[in-house]
Amino acid sequence: MKEIRFHGRGGQGVVMAAQILGAAFVSEGKYATSFPLFGVERRGAPVASFLRFDDMPIREKSKIYFPDCLVVFDSSQIGASDTFNGVKQGSTLLVNMSEPIQEKPHKNFGTIATVNASKIALEEIGIPASNTCMLGAFVCVTGWIALDPVISVLSDFFSGERLEKNIASCVRGFRETKTTKW
Repeated sequence: MKEIRFHGRGGQGVVMAAQILGAAFVSEGKYATSFPLFGVERRGAPVASFLRFDDMPIREKSKIYFPDCLVVFDSSQIGASDTFNGVKQGSTLLVNMSEPIQEKPHKNFGTIATVNASKIALEEIGIPASNTCMLGAFVCVTGWIALDPVISVLSDFFSGERLEKNIASCVRGFRETKTTKW
């Protein structure tokens, strides 16, 4: 079983990203569960979302304490005390930021990737909801799923022009991700 923890702020699409990715894994014949954790429910407040996927049914219902991958939508959360809690040895970190990370923020990361998802989302969608861009970047950095299933399930969440813009954002996230192996 792989466990992914998403960190961000209200309005960035953190919860929807976990739902979309879960739907993509299910479309590929996997089992997946996702759920959010909210503090104060308002735009800009810290939000976490959790996703598990596996080839077998998933019985675990708790939040994710030992993630295989962290997806951080707001780079200011890199400094938060709980962001890196429980990170497994060799895990992956994906961060929405304009510059590559120069120093390993936690000893257990084996792969660190960055993408300027906010910029891409503004250019492609017109709002800073970077969720679909981050999903493209996730596909690029982990290889746990192909891009096509993620793009295919976007039509369950968006339609018309919004769908086309989110597909473009997802594809750019995939293409513009910068990865470093440590």
